[in-house]
Amino acid sequence: MSRTKIVVLYSLFSAISIAANIGTQKIYLMFAPLLFAVLLSVLAGTTVGLGVKFLLDKVWIFEYQHRDIAHGIQSFILYSTMGLATTAIFWGFEFSADHLFGTETARLTGGTIGLVIGYLVKYRLDKKFVFA
Repeated sequence: MSRTKIVVLYSLFSAISIAANIGTQKIYLMFAPLLFAVLLSVLAGTTVGLGVKFLLDKVWIFEYQHRDIAHGIQSFILYSTMGLATTAIFWGFEFSADHLFGTETARLTGGTIGLVIGYLVKYRLDKKFVFA
């Protein structure tokens, strides 16, 4: 696959995953109890975004085939592990924006910026360690 096609697809899939993440947060907050609502919404969004991004990257970006279910689970665990550093970037931006500005719009904007930066880092980690 050409570099241009990878950039376009990876950008598109990142946008889809960001929408899934932020959308999940918004939906969660509409129905969530008030205690720890923001933290739990971020965890829910992260989980949904991770699953969506893994499937899209595996199939379309890296064209990766698992040998069996155990290998697939192992790949997902490794993918998730690589995502810990990038999740720290995402959460850092989201919670910093929330702390600095105190509005939902600022928090979600910070989260989106953090996700974009995190995905730039994550592509390199996944290419080298997960889907090699």
